[in-house]
Amino acid sequence: MSKKIIIVGAGPGGLAAAMLLSAKGNSVTVVEKQSYIGGRNSSIKLDGFTFDMGPTFLSMPHIAEEIFEACDRDLHDYMDLRELKDMYELIFPDKSFMVTRDQEKMKKTIERYFPGDGEGYVRFMKETEKKMNALTPILQGKMDRFYHYLQWKVIKALPQLSLGSSLYDQLSRFFKAEQLKLAFTFQSKYLGMSPWECPGAFSILSYMEHAYGIYHPIGGVNQLPKAMARVVEENGGSIQLGKGVQKLWLEGKKVVGVLMEDGTKMEADEVIVNGDFAHVMTNLVDEGILKKYSKDKLEKKKYSCSTFMIYLGLDRVYDLPHHTIIFADDYKKNVEEITRTKKLSEDPSIYVQNASVTDPTLAPDGKSALYILAPVPNNFSDIDWEKHKDAFKRLVYDTLEKKSGFKDLQDHIEVEKVLTPDDWEKEVLVYKGATFNLGHQLSQMMVLRPHNKFEELENCWLVGGGTHPGSGLPTILESARITTDLLEEKHRNLVKNEVPSHRLERAQ
Repeated sequence: MSKKIIIVGAGPGGLAAAMLLSAKGNSVTVVEKQSYIGGRNSSIKLDGFTFDMGPTFLSMPHIAEEIFEACDRDLHDYMDLRELKDMYELIFPDKSFMVTRDQEKMKKTIERYFPGDGEGYVRFMKETEKKMNALTPILQGKMDRFYHYLQWKVIKALPQLSLGSSLYDQLSRFFKAEQLKLAFTFQSKYLGMSPWECPGAFSILSYMEHAYGIYHPIGGVNQLPKAMARVVEENGGSIQLGKGVQKLWLEGKKVVGVLMEDGTKMEADEVIVNGDFAHVMTNLVDEGILKKYSKDKLEKKKYSCSTFMIYLGLDRVYDLPHHTIIFADDYKKNVEEITRTKKLSEDPSIYVQNASVTDPTLAPDGKSALYILAPVPNNFSDIDWEKHKDAFKRLVYDTLEKKSGFKDLQDHIEVEKVLTPDDWEKEVLVYKGATFNLGHQLSQMMVLRPHNKFEELENCWLVGGGTHPGSGLPTILESARITTDLLEEKHRNLVKNEVPSHRLERAQ
C-alpha cells in the first residue's frame, strides 16, 4: 500500500531514504529550505571553481552501492569513483609521511619512521577487523530499547566495544610512538571529538580507511547526493528546493504533515526529519511539546566541535597530495582547546584537500580548488567570530606557509570564501555550529541517541548524523536503511493486522 511521505531536508540521509522509499512505490516529497541539495554534503561554486562544502572523501562505498542496488540502480552509472591508494600525507613538526592503503608498504613506512612499531600495525589491522565484524550488525540495526542490549549480536560485540577505554588508549595497545598513535586516532575529528575522550570502539574509523580505502568521486563528494536525487526523481519522487518548513504539523503528539514558511500545509502519512536534529527540535516544534528533547535539555547535551573553513580558487596547481593533515606542535593542547576549554588555538591543526591534482573538473585549466579546514570550538564557546575571523584566517595561512608545501599561497588566490561556526549555525542551520552533530560519547550512542523512529512524536522518523548509528557518510547512509526498514515494517504490520472488510460485514 503506497504511503505519502514527506522528508524534511535534502541531505544524504534524507535522499537515501527518499530513494529507498520511492523505489517501493511510495509517494515521496523532499522539502529543502536551501536552494541546493546535499546539506553539509553539497557543493559550493565560485567563478568556475567547485568545492565540497563538507565531506571530501567517500569511505566504504559498498554501502552506497547497496542502496543503489536496492533501487535497481548501479552507483557507478551515476558517479565516477577514483580510489586514492596514497590516502593522505601527515605532517608533524619533525617529519612527514604518506599513509597508504597498501598494507605492506604502510608497514615499511612505519618501520622507517617509527622503528619497532610495524608489527603493531599488523596486529591493529587483524584485531580491529574482528571489532569491525562484531560492531557492523549493531551499526546496521535498530537500537531503540534497552532490551536490545540483550540481543546476541550486542552481547557478542561487548568485548569489542572497549567500554571505559578511549580511542587513544586503544591505539596505545598497538603503538609505542606518540605520533603514530595520533596518525591512527586523528579520525576522531570526523566525529568532532578528542581521541582522549572518543570511545575506544571508534578505532574502526582508521581501520575502515586502511581496509576499505578512500575514494574521490569526479566532481566531488557532492556528486553522491546529486546522484541520489536523480534516482528519486526517476522513481517519481519530488524534490522541492527553496521550500522551508516552519513547523512540523502536529495533532497532539502525532505528526500529520508540515507547515511551510510560505503559509501552505502539506499532509503526510509519515514525516522523516533529515535536518540537523537539535536545530529541528528547537525550531520546528513548539516549546512544551517535547520532554526528553526539550530546548533546555538539548542545550545540556554534548556536541561535536565546529570547523573554520576556507575555500580558495587558485591561479595555479600545487603538485602536492590530494589530502594533507598538518598537526599542531602540541596536538593534545590543541584538541583540548577545541573540545574542553573552548578557546581559539594559537597553534591550529589543519586539513587541506588539494583535489585538483586528481580531478581537473573542479577548476579552469591550470587552476585549482583548495579546501582548508581547521577544527575550532562550537558556538557554546561564545567566540566573537566577527572580531576574530580575519586574524584566525591569517593564522591558518601563516601555518600553511610555515609547515606545508603550500608556499606563497596568498599570492595565488583568485576567489576566497570563509565559513565560521557562526555561518554554519546561521546559514547552514547547524545547531551551535557543531558541524558533526551530537557528540558520540557512550552516553549519547545506540539506545541513548535519538531513535530512528523518533520516540517523542508519532509518525516521525529520523535520518542523519543526529540519530543511530551516528555521524559520517557511511553511518548516515546506514541510518536511512534502518529508518526506512522500520517504516516499512510498521506499515506491513498495519496491513497484516487490518481486519478484512468481508469479515466485518459477516460480523455485522
